Amino acid sequence: MLNIAEDAAAAVAPVQDGSTVMIGGFGVAGQPVELIDALIAQGAGDLTVVSNNAGNGDVGLAELIRLGRVRKIICSFPRQADSWHFDEKYRAGLIELEVVPQGNLAERIRAAGAGIGAFFTPTGYGTPLAEGKEVRVLDGRHQVLERAIHADVALTKAHRADRAGNLVYRRTARNFGPVMAAAAAHSVVQVAEIVDRGALDPETVVTPGIYVDTVVRIPAPEQQDPREDGAA
Repeated sequence: MLNIAEDAAAAVAPVQDGSTVMIGGFGVAGQPVELIDALIAQGAGDLTVVSNNAGNGDVGLAELIRLGRVRKIICSFPRQADSWHFDEKYRAGLIELEVVPQGNLAERIRAAGAGIGAFFTPTGYGTPLAEGKEVRVLDGRHQVLERAIHADVALTKAHRADRAGNLVYRRTARNFGPVMAAAAAHSVVQVAEIVDRGALDPETVVTPGIYVDTVVRIPAPEQQDPREDGAA
């Protein structure tokens, strides 16, 4: 049964020390800023975070890292011009890093939601990213075994939810949201609007409510990428 949380703090309450947490977003687009801030205030630590990058500037995931609450990060782009908090922790040996090519990251998360334990891909073969992994020749190509990535909790952002938990997104804000929601034992989604059952056009629903455990309405998100503007 869907839980409609009163606020972001209540929504992230299930996150425990040592959890694996997926955080959606590609840059600002689709990033659940208020849920990340609530997680910072909530206090859970020793986290493994799965995200596209390792945070930007001094807010959100970057702040979570600065506070020493992230033990390991699995991401595609750990270093950017403003990823100084990750850089500092990594150089000091205070955070573990697993770099995953972006397509592999999305597929490893998707595989978890689809019940697929692992898959073979040519991406990464012959590079340090393939070290220690099983390699087979399939269809005449060397391919590397990549395992699914599961999570205890996913924190994502959608545009609208109905009271059954069905979700619609805005444009590029969709990015990692649907696959992360399916790959987590507990999926938490912030939305701008919650509507009654039957109010969403079924043709626009991207994430079925079966993958959503908690939604919280954040009517005026702190950050919203301009690419999220427009029709759902």
